[in-house]
Amino acid sequence: MRLLIDGDAFPNLLKPIVTRAIERLQLPAVVVANKRVKIGASPLIRYEIVEAGIDGADHRLVELAEPGDLAITADIPLADRLIGKGVDALDHRGTLYTSDNIKQLLAMRNLMEEIRSTGEITGGPKPFGPKDAHAFANALNSYLSRHTPG
Repeated sequence: MRLLIDGDAFPNLLKPIVTRAIERLQLPAVVVANKRVKIGASPLIRYEIVEAGIDGADHRLVELAEPGDLAITADIPLADRLIGKGVDALDHRGTLYTSDNIKQLLAMRNLMEEIRSTGEITGGPKPFGPKDAHAFANALNSYLSRHTPG
């Protein structure tokens, strides 16, 4: 298993959580972004910068993905593409995207985007905070304890 990390808009509060998990379990990780992003200092973390442009990092993550990997992303369409390749995905707030829930989450995202485009709802998700980081840490630890040896 590898961790595939969507580095674009990756919350700073999650960086030490992910780095500790990588080191503790000796998990290789790849961070893909369209700019320089530093998650943590570890020889197990490889950084890839892709050209800026629409979905460049997303395309690279899908290209890298192999069944059994875990992706960390808040991008639901990207998660849908990764799940199609046998990769689970975890969002920044601790929601595990799986083949059982991704289509419903994608439909809800698209509906909310459509409603926002009409001006009926103008806000997006609430700001990311410590409770979200805690939920992410719990979900990540739970997932890794079920999917890694030891």
